[in-house]
Amino acid sequence: MLSSGSKKRPIWPFVAAGSVLGVLLLAAGGLWAFGVYSMSEPSRSLLIGVRIEGARVTVKAPTCPTDTVARVEVFDGESTKPLWQAREPRTSEGRSGAVTLWADDEFLKPGPGAQPEKLPRSLDVLFTYAGTGDGTGDVVDVAQVVSAEIPEGWYWTKDGPKTAQEIDKQLKCTQGKTTAS
Repeated sequence: MLSSGSKKRPIWPFVAAGSVLGVLLLAAGGLWAFGVYSMSEPSRSLLIGVRIEGARVTVKAPTCPTDTVARVEVFDGESTKPLWQAREPRTSEGRSGAVTLWADDEFLKPGPGAQPEKLPRSLDVLFTYAGTGDGTGDVVDVAQVVSAEIPEGWYWTKDGPKTAQEIDKQLKCTQGKTTAS
């Protein structure tokens, strides 16, 4: 019971304050979720191109005119077992990212490892660019590449057949600086 001297306080300031607090908590939770999602979403890696013709495996990494491939490494895509590596391509095509794997004569410093009689189910191919320590690479499904009908001069990529020029266009090439587009 209320005494005759007490006043009844309105409830609306408490409801309004609670509503504002609830909206602020929802907004903070939403921003947190967006931040976690956007920061943890992996950026798309650069596509490499691959051709497999008989025993010949040719790979194309994206490069800018100022880039030079320094090193190529090939691993069994289902393990960390290195299959082959080479450094310092001899040809201008090799220096610009188009190399034939296990072609030791195309490199100044070929590494150990002969091409397996039967390629593994997948190949993990890594390129390192000279002077930067940066590089790119991808795991390639060998059966998918072999079964793809790729026009002459084109390469299989995870986004479909592409020319060497289309593979290079993934990069924004500017004077002295290369960035992924």
